[in-house]
Amino acid sequence: WLVIDRKVYDVGEFSKRHPGGSRVISHYAGQDATDAFEAFHSDKSLVKKYLKPLLIGELAPDQPSFESNKKKSLLEDFRELRCTIEKMGLLRPNHVFFFLIFLHLLVLDAASWLVVWYFGISFVPFLLGMAFFTTAQIQMGWFQHDLGHCSVFRKPKWNHLLQMIVINVLKGLPASWWNHLHNQHHAKPNCFRKDPDLNMHPLLFSLGRTLSVEVSVGVSGEAKILKMGNVFSFFSLERRRRSSCLTITSTNISSVSSL
Repeated sequence: WLVIDRKVYDVGEFSKRHPGGSRVISHYAGQDATDAFEAFHSDKSLVKKYLKPLLIGELAPDQPSFESNKKKSLLEDFRELRCTIEKMGLLRPNHVFFFLIFLHLLVLDAASWLVVWYFGISFVPFLLGMAFFTTAQIQMGWFQHDLGHCSVFRKPKWNHLLQMIVINVLKGLPASWWNHLHNQHHAKPNCFRKDPDLNMHPLLFSLGRTLSVEVSVGVSGEAKILKMGNVFSFFSLERRRRSSCLTITSTNISSVSSL
């Protein structure tokens, strides 16, 4: 079960049919998932129809409607800020901008192959073609990221269709795999063992025991890190999140191992 807007829902069976994957729901088992629900579902009226048969009760008046490890004041400020941004229309996409982004991706990708085809595979043409291709691939990753968030078109199906063209055809990775992992990332960002972005391949990116962080609440109420697992300093949590090379390598390893 989980809580949305102070209402308790039994999602045990429904999680198996959840379009966003079962793990996104399981990460919130026994917790308040209101903010995640609001963030993930653009058409809330449609989604709430599926919630009605899952309703099993409501929270008691003395029960808090937020996670125990979060401050109520911060949550209220965040929810107010989100509503303000939505009313101002700052989240409405600029279709001309995204069209130009997609067009320049195709141009760069085509240019990378044309340079090698026309000038041959000597050193300079190869470097130029590689620069075009690398830039196109990186930008494709960010473009399909926005499509995966359904941020380009109003209807999700058009976002998913173009995302499959970009990531499946142009990048050679499965869109379903990326969405499955990235949904978990936004459901529980920076939570070890729940955020896949932190779970890089242990054989290549850590030494000794699996990376772990133990957190304890001190007398002052502030979270203090007591110890971290035995991990080589170069592959520390912060450094390896900032390393594009390691992230790309881990992404390709994960995509192959999950197929």
